Amino acid sequence: MSTLLVPDRAARGHTISTSLKPIPPKNFGFEQARHLLWRAGFGGTPEQVQTLASWGPEKSVAHLLNYDDIPYDQVKESDFDKDIIRPPTEEERQMLARARREKDEETVATFRARVQERERTDRQQMSRLQHWWLKRMIETPRPLEEKMTLFWHGHFATSYRTIENSYHMFMQNQLYRKHAVGDFRQLLTQIIRDPAMIAYLDNNDSRKGKANENLAREIMELFSLGVGNYTEQDIKEGARALTGYTFVDDDFVFQAGNHDDGQKHILGKSGNLDGDDFVVAILEQRACSTWIATKLYRFFVADYPTGHADADNAARTVIKDLSATMLRHKYAIKPVLERLFLSEHFYDPAVIGQMIKSPAELVVGAVRSLNTPVRELGVLLAAMRFMGQDIFYPPSVKGWDGGRAWINTSTMFVRQNILCYMLTGKLPVGYDAMANAEKYDPSHLLAPLASSDAGATADPDKVLDYLLRFTLGVPAMHSREPLRGFIKDRGDRLTPDIITGALLLITAMPEYQLC
Repeated sequence: MSTLLVPDRAARGHTISTSLKPIPPKNFGFEQARHLLWRAGFGGTPEQVQTLASWGPEKSVAHLLNYDDIPYDQVKESDFDKDIIRPPTEEERQMLARARREKDEETVATFRARVQERERTDRQQMSRLQHWWLKRMIETPRPLEEKMTLFWHGHFATSYRTIENSYHMFMQNQLYRKHAVGDFRQLLTQIIRDPAMIAYLDNNDSRKGKANENLAREIMELFSLGVGNYTEQDIKEGARALTGYTFVDDDFVFQAGNHDDGQKHILGKSGNLDGDDFVVAILEQRACSTWIATKLYRFFVADYPTGHADADNAARTVIKDLSATMLRHKYAIKPVLERLFLSEHFYDPAVIGQMIKSPAELVVGAVRSLNTPVRELGVLLAAMRFMGQDIFYPPSVKGWDGGRAWINTSTMFVRQNILCYMLTGKLPVGYDAMANAEKYDPSHLLAPLASSDAGATADPDKVLDYLLRFTLGVPAMHSREPLRGFIKDRGDRLTPDIITGALLLITAMPEYQLC
């Protein structure tokens, strides 16, 4: 199955383009527009694909990148309760201290019960936060904004399971959205001030003479430089620079009394360095832009390294160029993505249709491309969890491995079942209660076909070829025959139910797991 799921890019007898020159408009058609919508977002309807194809590459990429021009409800801090998890008031501290001194177990137990109740309420808010973000990914007219928020969530990975403060997770999610295609320098500067990150990597316990190395280590190893581009001494000195960086309630606080203000030597930079100086030292390393360019390449283009010289050499060349672009623009992300999304390399046949969809891409993409009913967000979130991507709960500070790690026997079973649920309302056991009221109608998918060829929607062969082209994006002739047989066995009729049945077969194919 893995061979079918991820065709060997290097074994096709095709020389992969390393060109970052803009793709000529004449070479940008339906397939390329579809590819752009999936990679820079979560897919699109046939009409949206055709619109981008008619616009050409430059206008299409500008539309996706310059999403601030597209009106959309702004997220408000008041959307979620910031005071569920809060430090005790001075009065509460005094009452609790008095109760403990006087061995007033009833009062102590009352305080403990209140804390436990707040923790339960916070877990409920965390669930609402998951529902809110998934709904936003599905509904947003600015898909790249949410796709990049998802990228940073996996890059600067923190989990509610450790933090246990839903509002801090919300604040961090907002931080990623604010800097989605913005300045990586500013984002890295804000990360060392982010309460969720500080708590996750224990920097709130870091003080002069007892520096905690977790944040300093992960900033260099996973967030900015990569292994081999710093020393253990850089970690120790970076940890000293970050002492005193903590938070109180929802706000970053620099505790000067806990900060080590002695001389430090980090990545060739010396002096009484603090956290900002540490970030500057990191950004001055060429390895930083290369590391971020590599992470962007893996997220938007292809796995790297693969072990195949052809593919890896091409990727290495492109990453080097993207890294240089990032430095020219002083770590601005938008110009890097613009260069990538316009490039001939991005639309090379060896790139299109070669990435395994993440659970978020699979679920959100089904709604945004097939226009399935959303049905129940909780069911979709549970499926994403079983498929290995529980948003706000990445498995470790490394985030999700992605790629082939998304696919195994159990996740393929869930992938097929969740598409069946979205298309029909059928669950592994029983049906969604609203299945009949929210019956899926696939007729809209055929509207562009009807507009180009009035009689085509009555021709099973034309409809099948069109659906395969739209849903899979790449030739799948070996998949056509059983689909043709399915329609033929039903009298070559093309009713909505039969087209839905064909879509059930298509979405169960290994090729549908790719984008």
